[in-house]
Amino acid sequence: MKSHEIDYKIKGHDIQYVEIELDPQETVIAEAGAMLYMKEGVDFMTKMGDGSEPEKGLFGKLLSAASRKITGESIFITHFTHQGSGKSHVAFAAPYPGTIIPVDLPKIGGSVIVQRDAFLCAALGTKLSMHFNQKLGAGFFGGEGFILQKLQGDGLAFIHAGGTLIEHELNNETLRVDTGCVVGFQEGIDFSIQRAGNLKSMVFGGEGLFLATLQGTGKVWLQSMPISKLINQLSPGGTNSNKEQTSGLLNNLFE
Repeated sequence: MKSHEIDYKIKGHDIQYVEIELDPQETVIAEAGAMLYMKEGVDFMTKMGDGSEPEKGLFGKLLSAASRKITGESIFITHFTHQGSGKSHVAFAAPYPGTIIPVDLPKIGGSVIVQRDAFLCAALGTKLSMHFNQKLGAGFFGGEGFILQKLQGDGLAFIHAGGTLIEHELNNETLRVDTGCVVGFQEGIDFSIQRAGNLKSMVFGGEGLFLATLQGTGKVWLQSMPISKLINQLSPGGTNSNKEQTSGLLNNLFE
């Protein structure tokens, strides 16, 4: 299915949102709960599927829903269609502080592989599917690295990165990063998990036991603050709370 042609504006700084401009009968699909506001003429409908294959039967839709459930996403996708005249707008907010990335799929080969919680919204016609990393190590040791999402189509898709967005263009090169910091990469990039140095470095280095390795030629998107790190820092048992407790003990000694 040919994707709908949509226009957009990304607004905000630390917590961004994207405003989509729709012509009559144009549709954008989004994760359930991502909508921020919609203007007059825009109606929405929750469906079991992305709408990229209208001829797909009930069984096919159930399989798609099951695959989304495995990736940890909602089994339903919301479709927003402009039913009025002229132009109208609908906006989608990022789920936590960070950056929204517009991806023009035809310009990068028609597909992109992203972490399972990175997808925000896309033009109708974009196909969302589950993508398994063939290297089992990425699944056992890479957190969410084993089950990824593939976005395919000939239109615009929008993904979200936590914190600051870092974009690398690899030219037959290798990049090693924290496993949670990978947002997405072009299809054809080899994604694997490797040990973070020797045993001493793994235990005492503070960088985790394993690192993600990206090899090949193409674009790679990274995030400076994945949601897992943000939760860990803000939680009562996180590293910040330990620092506060240590500081309190030191203050008591010097009083």
